[in-house]
Amino acid sequence: MRAEARIDLNAVTKNIEHLKAINGVELLAVVKADAYGHGLVRTAQAALKGGATWLGVALLEEALALRDAGVSAPILAWLVQPGSDFEKAVEKDIDLAVSSIAALNEISALKKKARIHIEVDTGMGRGGFLEEWDQLLSADFSQVEVVGVFSHFARADEPGEQQNLTQLENFKRAVAELAAVGVNPPIKHLSNSAATIKDAASAFNMVRTGIAIYGLSPDFKTLGDSKSLGLKPAMQLRAALYLVKVVPAGSPIGYGASAVTKADTKLGVVAMGYADGIPRIAAGAGVFVGGKRAPIIGRVSMDQFVVDLGPDSKAKSGDWVVVFGDGGHGEYTADDWGSASQSICYEITTRIGPRVPRIYEPHVY
Repeated sequence: MRAEARIDLNAVTKNIEHLKAINGVELLAVVKADAYGHGLVRTAQAALKGGATWLGVALLEEALALRDAGVSAPILAWLVQPGSDFEKAVEKDIDLAVSSIAALNEISALKKKARIHIEVDTGMGRGGFLEEWDQLLSADFSQVEVVGVFSHFARADEPGEQQNLTQLENFKRAVAELAAVGVNPPIKHLSNSAATIKDAASAFNMVRTGIAIYGLSPDFKTLGDSKSLGLKPAMQLRAALYLVKVVPAGSPIGYGASAVTKADTKLGVVAMGYADGIPRIAAGAGVFVGGKRAPIIGRVSMDQFVVDLGPDSKAKSGDWVVVFGDGGHGEYTADDWGSASQSICYEITTRIGPRVPRIYEPHVY
């Protein structure tokens, strides 16, 4: 094996327990995008063990995969457009987000009543009812079961930002207007991971947590890192050194000769590349080996990248290195890789490709 992503399922379970304790309400664990790269089914099971009462996915096929794996907990799928296989969703007892009159009409025409969550655009400008809101308020809901109403914060990772308060007030107004026409969903959810951690006023009776259940901070610059938030990163990415060799000063490295060694040194060729999810533009990250960080030198290739081990390194061909972990031993973190790639930790874990096997610890799920 040349690379592996080791997933600590106990960390997921403990993170859920910690997050639930913050607000004391129901928690929907967001496991879309293969659980942010951690593995859909195993992560969902670990989240439920930790006390999550709902699971959330973007796509209907993700929800169906959970059902096919025997997961019976309530599941909400929210990126399900008109023309989707709504009959299959209802057959498998999957809740559906509704953001348009077209979708509502299509779902209402099903033989069996669907469970729906009305999505409201409170200021993010993405999914949710906005210009069709008045039509929604006069719609016929007799052929559906309205289980929830929800919206999504755009800037919850910026505590004190006025837009957060504006969105909260818009959401409260939408809930009141629905109630005025006799629509009183039992579940109201607005909080994402950042709001779950920092904004108790937005919890209502369920929070939706994504990145935090994987032990990562929604924004380490504005909210603090994982450790300060009481979270433990669940993924450690490891890879093998395909080759270690000595090169002289002045050696050009990689495509485009974008880097040149400044002194005689040892280089390590890591058997991962952008085909595995390593960002091609990463600059300033690297690997951890022999108790020290070894930075990337040159460009990331499709299947490999090169690190500068230093002239005194004892590393040898075939050794394993840590690409990122929880940082507890000095290794690079997903946040470090995100910053090095002009991105965020969400993208780093989610983009780890299928060529990299997920190894689960403990092996009880």
